[in-house]
Amino acid sequence: MTPGEAERLQKILARTGFGSRRVCDDLIAAGRVTVDGEIAVLGQRVDPAGSQVAVDGVAVGAAPGLVHYLLNKPAGVVTTAADPEGRPTVLSLVPAEPRVFSVGRLDMATEGLLIMTNDGELAQLVSHPSHGVAKEYLAEVQGTPGPGALRSLRLGVPLEDGPSAPATVGVVAPGVLRIVVHEGRNRLVRRMCEAVGHPVLRLVRTRIGPLSDSGLPPGHWRPLEVAEVRALSVAAHKAGE
Repeated sequence: MTPGEAERLQKILARTGFGSRRVCDDLIAAGRVTVDGEIAVLGQRVDPAGSQVAVDGVAVGAAPGLVHYLLNKPAGVVTTAADPEGRPTVLSLVPAEPRVFSVGRLDMATEGLLIMTNDGELAQLVSHPSHGVAKEYLAEVQGTPGPGALRSLRLGVPLEDGPSAPATVGVVAPGVLRIVVHEGRNRLVRRMCEAVGHPVLRLVRTRIGPLSDSGLPPGHWRPLEVAEVRALSVAAHKAGE
């Protein structure tokens, strides 16, 4: 690493939202910051592109050029980089540069929140099955689920790839459920509802971990605030403990 590639650790932490450089100095002095697994020291210089910086064991996105978007995906848009059938993709809804990818997927008919980023470390942390970041959905279903169906959804229902894990399920209105799951299986909520006899008519993801935004119109995106990125990292880290 040449001197031009290195930055003071305090500067990196300040840039990624941990407060003033004085506050960041205090974090380092308290032994709460590590670089590549080693406790950092005051005045340390690191390569933000090649070193892993963590605070309280949670990795910090320190590399330059990282972007994090929150997208409200409309129905009819596919969560792929390209589509052989010519259908619109989520990449057409966000800036072309820098190139980003989705963290997880929503099927074409499902609407709602999707994280788009070029931060591979965060994407892996959030999407890894062992971390189980909570995802909340509003599901409009056929009919009115009774106590038995709700109990099954909450406890887990048999599916072709194994039973679903327990979910948090509430009734918002007749035929409208709020469902929180911690799994990332394909079309999970749709399959759960169909298994208890109430197929989904409309499905909207309203929350990913600590992230929600009821004011973000369909088809629109916004950059995540630094505090939101950090909160997502912390949530994923805690879920994996």
